[in-house]
Amino acid sequence: MIKFKKINIVLFVLLWNMFGLGQEKAQTDNINVSKDSINNAVLQQYNQKLAEIEKLRVADSLKKVELENQLSSLKTTDNLQKDELQKQLQSIRDNENQRLLDKKARINSLRATAKGFPVLGVLKDTLFYVYSKIGASTPLDRTKNIEKKINTLYENDFFKADSLSAVKSENTIDIIYGESIIMSISETDALWYNKNMVDLSGEFKTIIQNSILSAKKENSLSKILLRIGLVILVVTLAWFFLRLIGRGYKRLLDYLMLKKDTWLKSLSYKDYTFLTADQEMQVVLFALKLLRWFIYALLVYITLPIIFSIFPFSRTWADALFQLIWSPFKVVLIAIWAYLPNLFSILVIYFVMKYVIQFVKYIFAEIDSGKLKLSGFYSDWAMPTYSIVKFLLYAFMFVLIFPYLPGSDSDIFKGVSVFIGVLFSLGSSTAIANMVAGLVITYMRPFKLNDRIKIGDITGDVIEKTLLVTRIRTIKNEEITIPNSSVLSGNTTNYSTIAASEGLILHTTITIGYDVPWKDVHQSLQKAADRTPMLLKEPAPFVFQTSLDDFYVAYQINAYTKEASKQGVIYSTLHQNIQDCCNEAGIEILSPHYHAARDGNMITIPGNYLPKDYKVPSFNVNVKKGSD
Repeated sequence: MIKFKKINIVLFVLLWNMFGLGQEKAQTDNINVSKDSINNAVLQQYNQKLAEIEKLRVADSLKKVELENQLSSLKTTDNLQKDELQKQLQSIRDNENQRLLDKKARINSLRATAKGFPVLGVLKDTLFYVYSKIGASTPLDRTKNIEKKINTLYENDFFKADSLSAVKSENTIDIIYGESIIMSISETDALWYNKNMVDLSGEFKTIIQNSILSAKKENSLSKILLRIGLVILVVTLAWFFLRLIGRGYKRLLDYLMLKKDTWLKSLSYKDYTFLTADQEMQVVLFALKLLRWFIYALLVYITLPIIFSIFPFSRTWADALFQLIWSPFKVVLIAIWAYLPNLFSILVIYFVMKYVIQFVKYIFAEIDSGKLKLSGFYSDWAMPTYSIVKFLLYAFMFVLIFPYLPGSDSDIFKGVSVFIGVLFSLGSSTAIANMVAGLVITYMRPFKLNDRIKIGDITGDVIEKTLLVTRIRTIKNEEITIPNSSVLSGNTTNYSTIAASEGLILHTTITIGYDVPWKDVHQSLQKAADRTPMLLKEPAPFVFQTSLDDFYVAYQINAYTKEASKQGVIYSTLHQNIQDCCNEAGIEILSPHYHAARDGNMITIPGNYLPKDYKVPSFNVNVKKGSD
């Protein structure tokens, strides 16, 4: 029997470590120690009070014996003295009854809070509880001592249940086996169970007998072999069901592949396909795979408790295994339930702020459309300002929500928040500079969408304005992204701001020699501007003579247009018309440094502009004779 007991202990330790039950016990040790400490304090306080009552009881018992001896030694004629002794004895009895009532009252007051120490049998089942101390032995000491002696009786191969008896001593009833006292039952023990000492001793004696006999029966060789056979049977059935599930899964896959084209169609709406037939098949296969593993896990989860229930020492493991899996889910569910008030507060803050932002957006949309006008506030400021206000409102909302976030008051959460803030500050200095520049540009209003502008050497139309960058499309359809910090630090030329109202002045310069009258040049340039489409007749074009250089005069034609974004086409047409008008007027554009000897050379004006009788001039040579 001792050998089989050792085998059971080894199996117990292996399975304990295998399934992590020892870890669960380690995790709950701190809680159990805390509870035991509170329970020990309550029982210790009670036992101190009990010890004081017991001292009074012993003193009264001694006095009672003394009074009874005095009463028996009196003569029959000493009636007065007898009455006095009888009164003292009655007073002691009344005190004894009162002390007994006090004990019961104290025990009843502790019954709901104090928990006794369980006495475990050989099979680790709870036999009964010990609440009170006897002499110097605490309830825990008594429990350990009783368990040790029960295990000693179990290991006795010649144990006889009938030899276990209850014997009354001076103040207790002892349960003994041979010469060994298994346990003692006091009056306080009986009060805890609301029984008298005799009944309680008989009940405990029967429990101990049945525990030892049941353990010997459970650990017999035939029982162990039977349990091993049951374990093999359960494992075989579990293996059979696993194989059956695997084959069923394979056949189901084959059947699905066969019916794939019939059952599965592409999920689409109009021209957009959400899921093709192949994608739907992948989803179905993934779901079936999850279902298969869930059934495997469920089968194993059912099988293990059945196996654990076969051996007596592992029957509590089923509950432990269930708690091992259920406890995390229970903790999560309890945490979610406890967090619901905070979650409700977060939702209220979010929805209130959402409608506030919608109202603010409506106000700024009215300003942007021109329906609502505010003095000193331009309509193109509306949506950028709305973006800023929205960001501030969301930041304020996060500040309100932050205390309700789970773990927001923990040091780890605060440390991570500070760390992210530092990283953001160090890594986003350029981005922040561009954002600040974007805000400044917004309220400076140097340009707006679709304006033709020039930033540095880049000329084009504005196609996008953000807080970080400005995007421009050039006349060559090149899209150029310029950081707002660069825009703010440089000069910006806007061709479109005044063009729509007052007109943009386009100008170009030609240089003509001094031999051509300036009035003819002015007339030709103004005529060229009049011929050019998209140049305004009013205000009329005008000419500036910008310089008188060594070989030529610089003439600048200026004309108004409202098409700022079509400057390239206008300049090209204007230059063509200047050539035609100058040729028609017989003006040669020979600038800047062109020297022509007219004698014998063809004029540079195209032939279709020359008269039909035009002849190339001949060379003239003049010789001046000197006087001798």
